[in-house]
Amino acid sequence: MIPGPPSAQTIRKIAIVGPECTGKTDLAQFLAGHYQTEWVPEYARAFLNKLRRPYEASDLVKIAHGQLRMEDEWTSGANRVLICDTNLIVIKVWMEHRYGSCDPEVLRALAARHYDLLLLTNIDIPWEEDVQREHPDKRAFFWEWYQREAAASGIPVVVISGDRETRRRTAINAIDPLLK
Repeated sequence: MIPGPPSAQTIRKIAIVGPECTGKTDLAQFLAGHYQTEWVPEYARAFLNKLRRPYEASDLVKIAHGQLRMEDEWTSGANRVLICDTNLIVIKVWMEHRYGSCDPEVLRALAARHYDLLLLTNIDIPWEEDVQREHPDKRAFFWEWYQREAAASGIPVVVISGDRETRRRTAINAIDPLLK
C-alpha cells in the first residue's frame, strides 16, 4: 500500500496568487529554499509549452487537474510547509476572463481545497515579456480582480509588494507564525 500524503494538520499549504508577471515563481523558489521544503511549480507552463495549438477552455480544466495532482504528490516531500506557485484561483480568473464563465468542476475543486495562507503578489514590479503572458496592458484590471477573489476565498491573505527583499521578508513574516 502506498502511504498517503501527510495530513493537512502537519503540512501548511501556502498558495501564491496574483496577475501575470508579479514574481510568483521567484517567491515560491525562494520560500522553498528558505524553509527547506518543496514548492509546486505552475503546471500550466509545462502543459502550454507542449501544446501545439492555442489553448481552449477544456485545456484549463486539464491544467487544474495537473496542478492539483502535483500538489497532492509533492505534499509527501514537504517539510512542514508546501509552497504552491499558484492555485485554482488563477484558473478561475483565466476561464472567466477568456470564456465568460468557470467550469463547475474547477469551482468544486477550488472550494474543496484547503490552504492556510494566500500570498497575493502585487503588480508593482516591472513587466517582463514571456510567450505565455498575454496582458501587459491589463495589469491593474487583473490586480483588482485577484484582490476580490482572494478576499472572497475565506483564506487569510497577505499582499506581497515592494522590491524583492521586501517581498521575501513580508512572506516570511506571514508564514513563520503558521509554523509555531
